Formats: sequence, structure tokens, C-alpha cells
Amino acid sequence: MPPTDVYSSNLLVTETLHPDGSRARPSRVDTALHSVGIVGLGYVGLPTALALADVDVEVVGYDVSEARLASIKAQTADLLPADQERLARLLDSELLTLTTEHAALSAVDTVLICVPTPVDRHLVPDLTMLSECCESVVNSTRAGQTIVMTSTTYVGCTREFLVEPLRRRGLIVGEDVFVAFSPERIDPGVADHTQESTPRVVGGVTAACTDRAVRTLSKVAAVTHRVSSPEAAELTKLLENTFRAVNIALANEFSGIALQLGVDVIEVIGAAATKPYGFMPFYPGPGVGGHCIPCDPHYLLWQLKANRKQSPVTEAAMASIAARPQSVVVRAQELLAEAGRPLSGSRILLVGVAYKPGVADVRESPALEILDELVRRGVEVAYTDALVERVTTKAGSLTAESEPVTGDWDLLIAHTLHPAVDHSWMASAPLVLDATYTLDRDIHPHVL
Repeated sequence: MPPTDVYSSNLLVTETLHPDGSRARPSRVDTALHSVGIVGLGYVGLPTALALADVDVEVVGYDVSEARLASIKAQTADLLPADQERLARLLDSELLTLTTEHAALSAVDTVLICVPTPVDRHLVPDLTMLSECCESVVNSTRAGQTIVMTSTTYVGCTREFLVEPLRRRGLIVGEDVFVAFSPERIDPGVADHTQESTPRVVGGVTAACTDRAVRTLSKVAAVTHRVSSPEAAELTKLLENTFRAVNIALANEFSGIALQLGVDVIEVIGAAATKPYGFMPFYPGPGVGGHCIPCDPHYLLWQLKANRKQSPVTEAAMASIAARPQSVVVRAQELLAEAGRPLSGSRILLVGVAYKPGVADVRESPALEILDELVRRGVEVAYTDALVERVTTKAGSLTAESEPVTGDWDLLIAHTLHPAVDHSWMASAPLVLDATYTLDRDIHPHVL
């Protein structure tokens, strides 16, 4: 049974139950924490830095990009309103330091690694940023520091990228320095899923490593769940997002089944969700984006392939997800054909190109593939998005339509509908494909 962590002043009291039910003697670890270095100030690192600084921890935010730091200082970074308020309050304080100087990390108590881990166009993990980051962190690590990797990666990466290089430097992990893996659980654009209310999984190389990592993470997470090793924590992250990928693929599949049978799939999902056990609702859409669901399962598949192992359910789900944007284009062609128009030469507007509502982020967005495929098929494309001013496609750069209601569109494709944005103008369009499954079906009955 995992330990239960209870916090009092600057002491962490950990109670562990033995398998026979008896209690081990509580251990006490000094949780006094003065400073944390955040490596990578993206959608994970920046909110984490702000959350820590907001509870009076001195934070050094490090990023290689001068442009990113300029955006943060100008308060134009994509953040939730609560984090925007934190940033405005903390920018001129002594609690938050922003730098491109890696040497500044050598003075902090704990280093959190929060760099992106994408996959390339061949669906192979791109570990370039993580590898370079870990090399720099290892080279500047001093005795007494704690290093926590939060970036999604393959099982065993924490040992390969941190533990072994530190050992070669002559530093004993668990004695001289402390290393753990704790997967990030940031949900961009969703205010209800705060760091403070989301449990953190922590797996240290040793028990002391876990204690030190918990010391830091407990500052911004009310609950920490300990696992036995970094490998267990690494695989936890892969299971979380593979679970989502598989169920999204199933929801997309059922949307096609429901369409063929003349049934509203959203009604069916809502009905199934009334069951108080054994069912969790997932919803269909135009595809998935971001650096989690489209990427994380491929870290697992890549590692299994190297060991000549297969994961048929995961492989099928990822293939289905990858094909979803093409399904949007095919459905658009069908609707235009029913209206007596060919796809080639039509004017199509994509409503929303961000990968999810409420964020100004187009990483891995299905919209980009949809736009590219429409252009390839001879369509005159455009898009509107209140949060994304410009996108780059294979056909070139596109700027968002500021007055989409005035356009003479043959078809609108609802891709991402941001909250607090008025989309009522879509009711006047002659033809709408609702890939979000959220528009009023009495007005826009066409779905995938």
C-alpha cells in the first residue's frame, strides 16, 4: 500500500503500512524548500513556476528561447486567467527570475525538467531537447540538489538520462543527489483542473529521492502518490494517455456507427454515462492534438518495437486517431456532393484551428492536416479562430478571417469552438459540418 503523506509545518511525516497491516515507524524529512529551478517555460513549466512562486518559493525560470521569455514578460503567453493574474503579480517580485543562463540553476534546491518531448513525422520520439537539457542539468548539478523529470518519455529514461550520467560524474543518487520522475498533469485551457487539486505521482530512485521530490511537489499539489520507482511513474503517464487514446478512438468509431444507423451518438453517450459504474464517457471529434494523446502512446510503441513486442490495441487506436482528419475531409466531400458541388473549387472555412477549446496552441492540431488535405484536393480554404492569428500549412501561411460571417462559404467545418466566443453567426451558413458534436442539431445536423 503506498504511503500517505501528511504535512505539518516544514516536516513531512510519512506513514507506511506493512503487508501484515502493522505500521512502520514514521519517518520525518525536513521539507524546508527555498528555491526551485524550472527548465522549460512552456505550457507545463510556466504554470508550475507561477504556482510555486505564488506560495513564496523562489523560482528560477530557465528557457533557451529569448522570444519565449519576452512573451512572458510582456504577459502575452497563453495562460488561464488565474495564472495571468499570478504572472502580473509576480513579474516584478523577487520570487520569480526569468533567465536564459543555465548556470543560474546550480544555486537552486530542486530542478524540475519540463521540456517538450514530441514525436517526429515518422512517429519516432524526438528526444533532442530532453537529452540536451538533461546533459546540461547533469553537468551543473551540485551535491544536495534534487532533480525531478516531468517530461513524458519512455520507461527507463530517467535512469539513462540522469542517474547514469550523474554516476559517471561521481555523484551517488540517493546520497549525494536525489532523482525522481513525476509526470506532469497540466490540462491546458481547463480552469477546473488546477495543479493544487490534481494528485501527483512520484517515483524516486530511492526512498530518499522520493521524499525530496515530494518536498517540492507538495508545495503545489495537495496529494502526492508514491510509486516504487521512476519506471513505475514513467509507465503511469503512458497508461494515462494511452487509455484516453483508445477510448477516443472508440468514441470516433461509434460516431460513424451511429451515423450509419441514424442515431445521435451524443445522446447515446449521455445515456450510457448514466450507468454509475463500468463506463466513462469519451466524445468523438475531428481528431486529437497537443503533445499528449497524439504523441505519448508512440513512446510506448517505439520502446516495445525495439524489444520485438506488439501492443495491438494501442496500435489500432493510434492508427484510427491518425486517420480521423482524413475522415473529416471525406465527410465534407460527401456533404458537398449531396448539395451538388464538387470538393475541388469549393470555398471551405474551418472554424477554429487550435487543438482544443480555450488555448492558442496548434501543436499537432488536426486542423492543420485537414487544411493541407483540402488544399491538396483543390479547395479554397480559410479559417477563423479568436485565439490563433496565423498558421503555417504545407500550402503556405494563412491569417485568420476576422469577419467570417461576410464570406461566401460553400461549407463551414466546426473544428474548435472556443468558450466565450459567439458562434451564432454559423446558423446563417448554407452547409455546416459539425466535427465538434456540440452545435444545435436542429440547425446543423451534419456530423461525421
